[in-house]
Amino acid sequence: MERCDKLVDLGRRQFLRGGAIAAVGAAAAVGLQTEAKAAPALALVEYPANRLANISDLAPNEALDVAYPDDNAPGVLLKLGTRVEGGVGPDGDIVGFSTVCPHKGFPLNYNPDDHSFNCPGHYSRFDADAGGQQIWGQSTANLPQYALRIDDKGDIYAEGIDELLYGRLSNVL
Repeated sequence: MERCDKLVDLGRRQFLRGGAIAAVGAAAAVGLQTEAKAAPALALVEYPANRLANISDLAPNEALDVAYPDDNAPGVLLKLGTRVEGGVGPDGDIVGFSTVCPHKGFPLNYNPDDHSFNCPGHYSRFDADAGGQQIWGQSTANLPQYALRIDDKGDIYAEGIDELLYGRLSNVL
């Protein structure tokens, strides 16, 4: 058996110095991640703007069926009645979501009593007031939410989606 002549004699001080440098580097990396989390950015996939409806078409807390970004992607628009993050319109309460469960693709049902979307397949639930965040069930993703814009006539346009649509390898048309 051949002997390695390139061994390095690493003393205790050298070892501790290297460990301290590594710890400082790790702490700096965590600090940078914390700063990045302080100002979250929406990971938005932009699509061509599609007119989905007009504000006058919406009734409070009733889902209006739409499709975005194409006819094979069912969704809804909602006027929730209270200002929510990501909401648009004069009251900041209009949102839009895909109505296909991101877990296995079951069609979701909207529950107006608690502003949730419910999956009949594996019982995942999503909170419309919290941007489609999953609140229960098998899904490992939040409900895709539309990036909405309202023009001066009250027309509601979708211009992107913040999550991957179920059944698509990428959010491209």
